[in-house]
Amino acid sequence: MGSCIICGKSVEGRICDLHEEDALFEFRGSRADQLSVDRYYRGSVDGFAEFGVFVDIGDSVTGLLHRSELDQRLDSLDWEPGDTVYVQVKNVRDNGNVDLGWSIRQSEREFRGILVDDPEIGYSVLLENEDDEEDEKAASESTADESTNQSDDESSAGDDSGASQSDSESSTSAGAVSQASDADRVEGTASVGGNDSGSNTAVMTESDEEADAESEASQSDETTTDEPVAAAIGDLDDHVGADVRLEGEVVGIRQTSGPTVFELQDETGTVDCAAFVEAGVRAYPEVEEDDYVRLSGDVRERRGELQVETEELDVLEAEERAEVEQRLADALDNEARPDTAEPLADDTAVAPLSDDLVEAATQIRKAVLTDRPVIVRHANTADGYLAGSALERAALPLVTEQHRRADAKYHYFDRRPIEGGVYDMDDATKDTTTMLDNRERHEEKLPLFVFVAAGGTRESLDGFDLLNVYGAPSVVIDDIDVDGAVIDTVDAVVSPSADAVTETTSTALAANVAAHVNEDVRDDLQHLPAVSFWEDIPEPYVEAASEAGYDETAVSELREAVALEAHYQSYEDKRELITDLVFGDDEEDVGGLAGHIAEQFREKVDEEVSTARANLDHRTVGDVDIAVLDTDAFTHQYEFPPESLLLDELHRDVRDESDAVLGISTDTMYVRANGELDLHELVSEVSERVPEGGVATRSVREGTIRYLAGERPAVLEATLDVLADEL
Repeated sequence: MGSCIICGKSVEGRICDLHEEDALFEFRGSRADQLSVDRYYRGSVDGFAEFGVFVDIGDSVTGLLHRSELDQRLDSLDWEPGDTVYVQVKNVRDNGNVDLGWSIRQSEREFRGILVDDPEIGYSVLLENEDDEEDEKAASESTADESTNQSDDESSAGDDSGASQSDSESSTSAGAVSQASDADRVEGTASVGGNDSGSNTAVMTESDEEADAESEASQSDETTTDEPVAAAIGDLDDHVGADVRLEGEVVGIRQTSGPTVFELQDETGTVDCAAFVEAGVRAYPEVEEDDYVRLSGDVRERRGELQVETEELDVLEAEERAEVEQRLADALDNEARPDTAEPLADDTAVAPLSDDLVEAATQIRKAVLTDRPVIVRHANTADGYLAGSALERAALPLVTEQHRRADAKYHYFDRRPIEGGVYDMDDATKDTTTMLDNRERHEEKLPLFVFVAAGGTRESLDGFDLLNVYGAPSVVIDDIDVDGAVIDTVDAVVSPSADAVTETTSTALAANVAAHVNEDVRDDLQHLPAVSFWEDIPEPYVEAASEAGYDETAVSELREAVALEAHYQSYEDKRELITDLVFGDDEEDVGGLAGHIAEQFREKVDEEVSTARANLDHRTVGDVDIAVLDTDAFTHQYEFPPESLLLDELHRDVRDESDAVLGISTDTMYVRANGELDLHELVSEVSERVPEGGVATRSVREGTIRYLAGERPAVLEATLDVLADEL
């Protein structure tokens, strides 16, 4: 036994458990595996990455402080390489990677002491006593050598003296063993036994032996008769001090400098289960994350938290695993499935989709409850941004409630705009790379991907297939008639029937899903569907917006403001400005903000439409008038408005005089028509007429076709003919 070098309490070591949490350590080792998990270390900033900060611990070890561990946004840090920071070692992986946590104490004076963590010494010393400790160690070694020599000289002394000394040592040793055993029982681990005792065997009387035998028999009887009580994790408060048997899923494993800690989850909660072999050695190495197990152990309360001291741990296989897995899955579904909510308004396009709305909401709620990040991939349009904002509004309070961390809303929920509403291989590859990196480095679960105003056509199948290779779940919410192949590929779909496609928007669908995800935000969502309609707003949504305080002018200004910001945030979405516009959280005069941005929108669009209209080439095919615009020659490339939005506005402006509008550039064509048009059939027919044109659908949502630049004249003529036949 020794004394804690901070408070003086008797401990087995140099510092007590309580004050190890209050102490700052200075690392003198050379390998990651010499670090102690849960200790706080002094480090220095080494560099930055998209996912966090690299911090040097000592001279030879570098760890990652992931952005999710920070108490502020990564891009708001004012750190420079070499700056001193204070971090906690959360985990040391088998591959040498070190996961760091953020310490709320960021100055030395906030710690109770500074200690040297030097593996060569084998224990920690106060930094201010380091020199004295080394001198003491050297002196101790010298004294030990002298003692050994003296012992050798005295070994030839008389037998009586030796016997007397041996008896005295035996008595002392027996007392020490008894004390150590008692201490170990209090700590829940055993450290005495199995050693060669030599002459240190205690002398016991016959009556002592009988008493011990009686005690052992009694303990044996208790062991054989007292079976662990089957319990649920949520009920462990009622079983403190008792042996219990638990069944559940291992959702986390961490190796500390002492026991291995298994994080066990069942349908009622999660608890840490500590298993000890010897200090720093992995217990039950055959158990892995995602295993379903049966665990027996003693329920203890440590530092205000319940913990199970594991006595037995078995991995469940076959039918036993399937039974527990199904039980947990059913319980999670029941918890995540929302109560049936009323739609936001009396919308005939939404009413038949009640079951689909509930299923999509269940998937999102389930992801939040199981610490699975939610990634919303939405079109970079006003409809896409409004729909994504509706889901964000509903999910963020649940994320914050689930995690209780200031940065959780940035870590467990993200919105990423997507061009043209198509989830292509470029997008899928970036998402897959990011999610696999987060899983490898930080043991994150693969995210749930929610596609809004995007992903509903077959052009996205390659992207979905890549996600499915790794088992990442996905949901599609789209106002088009979603392709059957997509429905078979994803986990849930919200899509109107074919005859109701023109009567709704993705925002109307997503806002209704959001109301199911979180009933508390229903009032915040009332105006969003109306904002998403460029014209012919259904009367129920007009009334809902009016009740929320948005008249016709406010609705129009908000739509145009969001459309402008959607263009400028297409490749790097920032939620704050859109949130201010859509919900007015941080802006007293939100109407003024939306009105100001809408004014810019209208000026830019009106100027471009006026220029484009003056340069339309009207082509008559049969009785059909088709207006053709050379977008290379008569639009500003990469500036607002983008071609898709410009063609929408132009078509609305000239549809009374033209049956269709074509915007044609070097290798892309935009099609807008007055009647219903099957773009896939149109492309198939044009491709047959121009077989060497490389004609293919780019985005059904945007009405875009791609072809080879050298075949542009032939593709245009074929498109005019086919379009005239279709119309």
